[in-house]
Amino acid sequence: MFDIENRIAVITGASGALAGSVAKSLAKSGAKLALLTRKKTSVQSLLDEIKNVGGHAKAYEADILSEESLNNAKNEILSDYGRIDILLNIAGGNLPGATVAPDQTIFDIKIDDFKKVTELNLNGTLIPSLIFGKVMSEQKEGVIINYSSMAADRVITRVAGYSASKAAMENFTKWMSVEMATKFGSGIRVNAIAPGFFIGKQNKALLTNEDGSFTQRGETIIKNTPMGRFGEVGELNGAIQFLCSDASKFITGIVLPVDGGFSAFSGV
Repeated sequence: MFDIENRIAVITGASGALAGSVAKSLAKSGAKLALLTRKKTSVQSLLDEIKNVGGHAKAYEADILSEESLNNAKNEILSDYGRIDILLNIAGGNLPGATVAPDQTIFDIKIDDFKKVTELNLNGTLIPSLIFGKVMSEQKEGVIINYSSMAADRVITRVAGYSASKAAMENFTKWMSVEMATKFGSGIRVNAIAPGFFIGKQNKALLTNEDGSFTQRGETIIKNTPMGRFGEVGELNGAIQFLCSDASKFITGIVLPVDGGFSAFSGV
């Protein structure tokens, strides 16, 4: 039921920690991977790790905001594999000007940075979904999984641009799921996951001090997470495999929290 062996999975943002973890997990389960990245050299160590565990993966250079670039990558992938079964839209990010620092107000947001963050997180999901989703529409089957955030469901202080763009991306996820199912059949599913709080390169300094203790923000997150800890990157992989496999074949248009109970907790 959870088998994904020989399914072709395209992963955007392949050089990131979240993408690397799920790539290795899916490869161990027999999926064949097409890793999208701006520079192939950025995923060479990941390719080597996948090869060492007997998995199959190949890197493709692409810009997720360029239709031409993504179409070229799509054509290469189809030439190599013949089909595309899974798309994981993991690429995303934030910029300082789209956030509100503790000593700032919302009026200090830089509009240009806000636009760039919105383009990256919303359009960077929308464009790959349209390019690779077109292939799935012709096949009458396929799975798209987008990466959202707790910042879309809750008002997480400071990350204004990131929150707004992820909320818009969740709406698009639901919208596309309806379009694909009603016009191209029930074999195409579009869902999202919403990770809770995981310590990575981008947020480590925000959540932990140099001695390893939690910052005030880190402590606040832990107090509002019923499981009382941050997530481990590998704990996303089971949810991803579930949504990729036939075990979830009647599930579309959902956002699945993987958050240690953060989204269920009222803080009281």
